[in-house]
Amino acid sequence: MTRSLSPARLSARDVGRVGLAGLRTRPLRVVLAALGVAIGIAAMVSVVGIATSSRADLDRQLAKLGTNLLRVAPGKTLFGDQSSLPDDSIGMISRIGPVTSVTATGVVSGAHVYRSDRIPSGQNGSIAVLAGRTDLPGTVGARLASGSWLNPATSRYPAVVLGSRAASRLGIGAASGEILVWLGGHWFTVVGVLAPVPLAPELDASALVGWQVAASVLGFDGHPTTVYTRTRDDAVSAVQAVLAATANPEHPNEVQVSRPSDALAARAAANSTLSALLLGLGAVALLVGGVGVANTMVISVLERRAEIGLRRSLGATRGQIRLQFLVESLLLGALGGAAGAVLGIGVTSGYAAVQGWPSVVPAWATGGGILATVVIGVIAGLYPAWRASRLSPTEALAAP
Repeated sequence: MTRSLSPARLSARDVGRVGLAGLRTRPLRVVLAALGVAIGIAAMVSVVGIATSSRADLDRQLAKLGTNLLRVAPGKTLFGDQSSLPDDSIGMISRIGPVTSVTATGVVSGAHVYRSDRIPSGQNGSIAVLAGRTDLPGTVGARLASGSWLNPATSRYPAVVLGSRAASRLGIGAASGEILVWLGGHWFTVVGVLAPVPLAPELDASALVGWQVAASVLGFDGHPTTVYTRTRDDAVSAVQAVLAATANPEHPNEVQVSRPSDALAARAAANSTLSALLLGLGAVALLVGGVGVANTMVISVLERRAEIGLRRSLGATRGQIRLQFLVESLLLGALGGAAGAVLGIGVTSGYAAVQGWPSVVPAWATGGGILATVVIGVIAGLYPAWRASRLSPTEALAAP
């Protein structure tokens, strides 16, 4: 009695060894094909990582600076003219229960600042001159890059604190008692230079003098033009709703109230939109890489027809041939995915280090990227695997 023979089953280990053997025979082609996939994954992982790192830095800034700062400024009258805040608006706002601190700045009209009195009047560098209260840094979260802030003594004398951009435009690197600037027709000593102020960027391009000296020497009218208010975290919305009526009870419609931290949140939203665009470009690169994998596998089938015919004649089934080429394609995609993930993490870490951000790469981005390459590898290998399995042993061995 004749006993039928059934083909031997390939273990997972054997399938992996056969797939790796096919890749090792053509290393240069494998590297080039995997490179296309790696570029796509690296682009996607780095875009997600950089966007996440940027948001982490923004969250860190907001946690440090707080989101409970409100900004009050005069708006327009019904006739389109510029309105002004009452002189006692600061005191009225300070009487709101949840308010923890209030400070203000006022524009000193007609005053300009120059590095020396020899510079033509038109070359003022667009530096605004502001009168500032002594409690301004603590309320807006400003810090000094060098020197010191105005105090009750220096605010009565010709002393000035420069914003970061203002100091740069004037060519002043650090504050010193020997450095003078020509401000409003008088010499002022530079006693401090501010670091950039994220929640009050208008201060960066300003020269700030004391409230008293601004009134006595520079003709300041005493009207605050910007009032900064800190509130309890749980009462920001409630305070924001009553600030306009409190600052100017007669004309609350002529008062503008804003939350500076919203500008940082808007910047994060803009970054998210750009990240979505870059992710789309990364997906296109990944698709191109998948086409490269498919092309490599098709050429591999054509070049290895003799090998396929020999294996078929030795008893390999169509399913085993199909599985062999699918595994090769899968490993090729996974190789590119792993390399791309490592490259993307490296790009994110390097860029975050240059920007001074925390380096954050979500696990789902790395894992999802590698999983996507595995799926692409399988899809790219379907047709070549099917084509290889359809070759008959005689046809394959007869191929040149």
